[in-house]
Amino acid sequence: MDHTLNPPVFFGSAILIFALVVYAVAFPASASDLFSRMQASISNNVSWFYVLVVALILLCVTFLGISRYGDIKLGPDHAEPDFSFGSWFAMLFSAGMGIGLMFFGVSEPVIHFISPPVGDPGNLEAAKQAMTLTFFHWGLHAWAIYAIVALIPAFFGYRHELPLTMRSALYPIIGDKIYGPIGDAIDIFAILGTVFGVATSLGLGVMQVNSGLNYLFDLPVSPMTQVVLIISITALATISVATGLDKGIRRLSEANLLLAVILVALIIILGPTVLLLQMFVQNTGGYLSGIVDKTFNLYAYEGNDWIGGWTLFYWAFWLSWSPFVGMFIARISKGRTIREFVTGVLFVPTGLTFLWMTVFGNTAIHAIMNDTAGQLATVVQNDASLALFTFLEMFPFSEALSFIAILMVVIFFVTSSDSSAMVIDILASNGNDHPPLWQRVFWSVLIGAVAMALMLAGGLEALQAATIASALPFSIILMMSTYGLLRALAIDAAKKESLSQTNLAPVMSQKSVSWQTRINNLVHFPRRAHVNRFNEHVVIPAMEAVAGELTSQGINTSVELESESSAPTLNILHGEETDFSYQVYPRAYLKPSFTLDEDDDEERKYFRAEVFLREGGQDYDIMGWSKEQVIADIVSQYEKHLHFLHMVR
Repeated sequence: MDHTLNPPVFFGSAILIFALVVYAVAFPASASDLFSRMQASISNNVSWFYVLVVALILLCVTFLGISRYGDIKLGPDHAEPDFSFGSWFAMLFSAGMGIGLMFFGVSEPVIHFISPPVGDPGNLEAAKQAMTLTFFHWGLHAWAIYAIVALIPAFFGYRHELPLTMRSALYPIIGDKIYGPIGDAIDIFAILGTVFGVATSLGLGVMQVNSGLNYLFDLPVSPMTQVVLIISITALATISVATGLDKGIRRLSEANLLLAVILVALIIILGPTVLLLQMFVQNTGGYLSGIVDKTFNLYAYEGNDWIGGWTLFYWAFWLSWSPFVGMFIARISKGRTIREFVTGVLFVPTGLTFLWMTVFGNTAIHAIMNDTAGQLATVVQNDASLALFTFLEMFPFSEALSFIAILMVVIFFVTSSDSSAMVIDILASNGNDHPPLWQRVFWSVLIGAVAMALMLAGGLEALQAATIASALPFSIILMMSTYGLLRALAIDAAKKESLSQTNLAPVMSQKSVSWQTRINNLVHFPRRAHVNRFNEHVVIPAMEAVAGELTSQGINTSVELESESSAPTLNILHGEETDFSYQVYPRAYLKPSFTLDEDDDEERKYFRAEVFLREGGQDYDIMGWSKEQVIADIVSQYEKHLHFLHMVR
């Protein structure tokens, strides 16, 4: 068994998944009744709580993006993003909402148009209301939920080197207890929500894909066809997750985003182009002008239960889906600032979603109002899975457009399955984001097997209801986690501010060095071996001297040497308070162009002995300093750290 495996989480979640699947398969009617009543009870009695939670989440995420916390990086200060903005956006969008837009882009606006919560159906006001409600359900609130759930593990995992799991969010509240049963329970809960959320969506989705293939190509609608579809999607997802994040998931996501742009562009060109652009602007304005009213509208005075079937269902669905999507976004967001993260996760995908809904929803409503939509309204009411394909029949080259749509649906399912398998594997592996291959394959196959078993036994709706009902306890955990995040961010920001304001005498690193030696240091470009020798003969003795003095004062210290980078680190431990760390890291750079006369790549590099603290690289080089000067710098940095601890006590 690999050492990365967390047995309580791995086996605990596997046993619970098996037990719940057996219950749903053996007693589908009983399970469906139980979980549906549970979901209905939550919707009827705590709708106000869902509304408040989602509103607070949106306010919190927006605040983090525009506040001083926005400059904090998800990782050390020197960290750089692992992916370009385009690749990053493609992956988060594909995992977040891609598949939903394919099926609800036409059907939801049409349903609201022909059956609005208030007012008469089928007129201009109903059309405006339909688009505003669709924007509301798929807009900032949904992405804010994903953003906060992603931000929590990304901040604690990459900035503070805690496990990249949901449990880490409670560290400011319960401390090291996150490594015990409480933390295991939180990760198990996240795994269950992810497995059943993705499996039920996959099972229900292949039924819709089967309907679409039957509509287009007369492929029979049968359990056997659906089993073949699940096996095919699971196989593709397993191959993708086995090839890794960079080669598999990233490339599929980029391909699908390109297909989405092509499909939207074609509909704009072939449809009422100018009208769609005008409606996009007006829809966005209507959404923004009414966002506060709709956020808190429970239809309490109207006595209308519409909100339970729509808004509350969506809020619960986004919350139940968020552990998977949030963890995946966290995994791909290392190195970005919180402001960049909020902009990329909250506003950019919301804008693309609004464009998509306008292009498909407004075009469909416009056609219905002008009697050019054929049977589209009837199809939406009878079988929403066929809405997109019926809609595409209104355009030239409808078969080509439908083929693009089917291809996108399949790729969206594959990216959801492979990214969820990767997230579950991280959760079950102590936050290790590079776990063994067999574990990734296991979870990918398990999701497909669960979807197949539930679909054949008729237990999909039961487990979907249970998953959505799980949003209530998760929302409570999320509120606690958000409080923990805000506390940690306040401490992090206070440290930056206190260090910038600390008025301490600078280290006179060149005090006894001649000007000739200083020039030599400026034009000398050391190799890694030179920095390693400097660390061995100067830095480590300096660290050991400081450690010895502090140990004699009763302070717990250690000096460690990283085997891979040969970087020595002095650790000064402060118990429940933030520890101090001082590392000298050999960091590589390209030599200036005027010195590049070598062809060998290694000869084109030089190394600096740079100081790294817990917050990341400090961007200054101590190569050539004496032992006493290094000691003085350590003491200076430690003095600043103690000043920070004093400020936050």
